Amino acid sequence: MDTPMIRQYKEIKSEYGDYIVFFRLGDFYEMFFEDAHICSRELEITLTSRDPQNKVPMAGVPYHAADQYIAKLVSKGYKVVICEQVEDPKLAKGIVKREVVKIVTPGTITDLNALEDNKNNYLGCVFKRKDKFGLAFVDLMTGEFDITELVSSYPYHEVINEVSRFEPRECLVSQNVVKEKLLNKNLKENLKIYFTLRDEDYFQEEEAFNLLISHFGEEKIVKLNDNKLALMAAGACLKYLNETQK
Repeated sequence: MDTPMIRQYKEIKSEYGDYIVFFRLGDFYEMFFEDAHICSRELEITLTSRDPQNKVPMAGVPYHAADQYIAKLVSKGYKVVICEQVEDPKLAKGIVKREVVKIVTPGTITDLNALEDNKNNYLGCVFKRKDKFGLAFVDLMTGEFDITELVSSYPYHEVINEVSRFEPRECLVSQNVVKEKLLNKNLKENLKIYFTLRDEDYFQEEEAFNLLISHFGEEKIVKLNDNKLALMAAGACLKYLNETQK
């Protein structure tokens, strides 16, 4: 039977299934189950067990040194969720309340020590509808935001060339992009871009326009109204940044 703390961990993990959860426990961030195995392997830290009876795999790092471990995971393409204690354990009635306070991904990391000098760290988006593509690239550190809309058919040289100009670390992609095996291979394997897959309904025209107008102002966005797919890609980037930059 799970302890209350493990149940709390599982509830948080269920919301962030493809993220590694750094779960604050006193002076350490602990990782459990499959996350513990991954961190033990990738970070070269000891794999232990919190509950010998139930054999819950566990690995941990000191909270004051967490940034370097997170940076190492992100450099390998992993995404990390930071779950903090948000009340004093001494005053807690029952299990200590915890909440996700930060999300770190390859395209949204802002730790200068984890970034290459004199090189942008772009989050990209590639959205496909029939033979048209909307592309967007944003650098969270500099504020640079570029969008492009183009027509491209197999073998998609135009898309590959445009994406290679920016070399994003992470790219939001729609299902239609993943289905194109050659394009998928070129972006993931040849350009070594980490994919974050989103369903088609993540790319909503009205929502994208509202987000962009709120951020950039209506005058600038209206001028780009003929580039709807590019704006939808840009809107998806903003949406993702809002989700990750807590």
